Amino acid sequence: MLLETERLVLRELVPGDVDEVFALCNDPAVMRYINGGAAVSRDEVVAEIMPRFLAYQECFGGPGTWAAVERDRGRFLGIFMLHPTGDDAELGYRLHRAAWGRGFATEGATALVREAFGASGLRRVWAQTMTVNRASRRVLEKTGLRYVRTFFTDWPEGPIDGSEHGDVEYEVTREQWSARYR
Repeated sequence: MLLETERLVLRELVPGDVDEVFALCNDPAVMRYINGGAAVSRDEVVAEIMPRFLAYQECFGGPGTWAAVERDRGRFLGIFMLHPTGDDAELGYRLHRAAWGRGFATEGATALVREAFGASGLRRVWAQTMTVNRASRRVLEKTGLRYVRTFFTDWPEGPIDGSEHGDVEYEVTREQWSARYR
């Protein structure tokens, strides 16, 4: 299954994307709000990260993890995720720095939320990020998600810079989405 937007092709993430995911997971700026920017070994990507991403395939009639490719150039930009949690789904994304600040995150996230409510019986799409991750919070807001709460959690890798401010959760319900796009 493919989703196409004005500038993106979102396609199923496949095992052959491992080198792209490895590069994405080893950019300290990309991973800053995920693991504090720590390097990730290729073995960890192959044995843990890719299997976790691929386990969500075929969710809601389409992939759970999507590779984002620039439509005009065919360049791999990153990944988008829509992972099920009952009748809800968690939205996520990781994009290479070259794609930052160009609207790709909002464009891809909006396409996935539209797909989630159009092709499934989902009642809610939600996302979480660190409170200090202003860029990601803005993407969620532009995508139509609304702030729900701030919470504090233990980080598996230990605290990272900014975690003392907590994490935030955003959501959009089917009803809110429908009202916005009537």
